[in-house]
Amino acid sequence: MPSRTLIAIGGGGATHGTHSELDRLCIGYTDSRRRIGYIGTASGDDLEKHRRFRDGFTPLAGTISKLSNESDQDQARIWADGLDLIYVGGGNPTLLVDHWNATGIGTVLVDAFRRGVTLAGVSAGAMCRFESFLWRSREDGLQASEGLGIVRGSMTPHSRVEPDRRARMHGLVTRGAMPEGYAVDDGAALVMREGDPVLPYPSEGPPFVYRIRRKDGETVLNP
Repeated sequence: MPSRTLIAIGGGGATHGTHSELDRLCIGYTDSRRRIGYIGTASGDDLEKHRRFRDGFTPLAGTISKLSNESDQDQARIWADGLDLIYVGGGNPTLLVDHWNATGIGTVLVDAFRRGVTLAGVSAGAMCRFESFLWRSREDGLQASEGLGIVRGSMTPHSRVEPDRRARMHGLVTRGAMPEGYAVDDGAALVMREGDPVLPYPSEGPPFVYRIRRKDGETVLNP
């Protein structure tokens, strides 16, 4: 059975123009052809983020393609066929989830994941893959929302530069209002295989990857 790998980045990488080591981490989970696809739904297909992504990944990748925000499910399926890694940029996670559910693109990504395509993403592009995520709305502050459920649990990014995220997530998990999950710093990533955490990056922090549980509280995965 193909290995099902997900890389959840807390912040940084090519689209941010920082932490280029995270790009190399992602490339390490492709085959020798290194066929990379990029999705910018969460930022409304922001052209500058796409440019930075291409600048960062061109020296590393064999081919790079982008899925247009105007694509429907059939177009997305054709685009995803043959890719080794699909990378999703950051932005507004609820915009992303709503759009993917409405267009069927979410189903395409689930199918790609099941056949062994590595799914990577940063910030909104990472947390949307979980059952639930904690994000910051400009109007209402920190909010828990439903994700795509490609993997179990929950996630929040930017946990070092926005420490109130971890505190809020602790409260929600303790009350049972959010599944147990992960808080990931900028510059850090969590690699999951078959739905289970297998590698925090870097292996020793900071930056850190935190496991947040209902009974055991908080554990640093890369102390």
